[in-house]
Amino acid sequence: MAGLPASLSGQDVGSFAYLTIKDRIPQILTKAIDTLHRHKSEFFEKHGEKGLEAEKKAISLLSKLRNELQTDKPIIPLVEKFVDTDMWNQYLEYQQTLVNEGDGEARWFHSPWLYVECYVYRRIHEAVIQSPPIDDFDVFEESKHQNFFESQESIIALCSHLQELLCTIENLEENQLKNEFFKLLQVSLWGNKCDLSLSGGEASAQKNNIISSLEDLKPFILVNDMERLWSLLSNCKKTREKASVVRVDIVLDNSGFELVTDLVLADFLLSSQLATEVHFYGKTIPWFVSDTTIHDFEWLIGEMKGSSHKWVSKCGAAWENYVRTGRWVYQDHIFWTLPHEYTAMAQVAPDLYAELQKANLILFKGDLNYRKLTGDRKWEFTTPFPQALRDFHPAPLCSVRTLKAEVQVGLRHGQGEQLAASQPGWLTSGQYGVFQFDGPL
Repeated sequence: MAGLPASLSGQDVGSFAYLTIKDRIPQILTKAIDTLHRHKSEFFEKHGEKGLEAEKKAISLLSKLRNELQTDKPIIPLVEKFVDTDMWNQYLEYQQTLVNEGDGEARWFHSPWLYVECYVYRRIHEAVIQSPPIDDFDVFEESKHQNFFESQESIIALCSHLQELLCTIENLEENQLKNEFFKLLQVSLWGNKCDLSLSGGEASAQKNNIISSLEDLKPFILVNDMERLWSLLSNCKKTREKASVVRVDIVLDNSGFELVTDLVLADFLLSSQLATEVHFYGKTIPWFVSDTTIHDFEWLIGEMKGSSHKWVSKCGAAWENYVRTGRWVYQDHIFWTLPHEYTAMAQVAPDLYAELQKANLILFKGDLNYRKLTGDRKWEFTTPFPQALRDFHPAPLCSVRTLKAEVQVGLRHGQGEQLAASQPGWLTSGQYGVFQFDGPL
């Protein structure tokens, strides 16, 4: 670990990590407790007294968790035997070896923020799975659905744009195709603003037509490697033999509106023949409030297929067909909900690393993926992106991220300082975005 910058943590009073642990996470836990409480009668209808006992137990476990966090108690091992329990407990032991003072216990405000925040969501899951028969309840599902329904106008605008584009796509010249690719990449980037963990679990829907805002948003893209993505994929397309595969992998972030933007981009990749198949990676358990699970992925496509709007419904039907025919593949892996940074993937999850190596390009959506790519450390702003990735290079990859944490690399000299002087919250507001590519020049 020598020579690496320190991890972001809650011990930096006033930092975004500190405010997350102090305010945002307790708020999210309170909302999860409220959600369980509101479903009390539903649990009773389904499961009788057992349902009520389970609701009480889950609430009591979440209240205990909130208290541990607010009083900066030692972080405790997981007790429920789940597929990843041993890995989490080993990681806690490793964190304890890094504690240099006091009683040698890892604590909430002094441990790395990335670890602590992931641990909270894993403990939320533990509280639910320890409470059968409601052990498959997703405390965040309502918020995810609300985000989708409140973003309908934007979803309709986006699906209408896509369907119009697909009518003419075969006649587009290369430059026009490239412009459309750039448009939909930017839509996918700004779709990442709708993050429910940033808003403490409060709904943050996309209300306006994002396509009409793209020109105004361009100055907020701090690193723009879209040209390199185009060059990579258009070269793959040109050199592709009839039978060969061009595979783009998308490591998903939020469900709801952001997921729609990712699926629109994926549809365009197939329809333009820039890719022959797209693989999506989601989470195996509810995660960071709004992250996509297989249930969210299937639910959203089903909702769109059943929409009364013809273009939305057409998208849903086409997407269901892509999944059925194997041109879209949804995969999950327990690694995505472990606390490890991605440089550890080849060692911790060699099967997942080998799977990612099959891609021609991997798009990592969102802020948490960026934090795990860079190790969530106090890097200098000018640190080159490949250096911050350390040894994580399964395939050419690009981070598509709006900034919601105090880590950013790959900026021009003085760029970060200039932003800090003019926009104090620039690192965490979600107002700025990046396309950061690592791959062949």
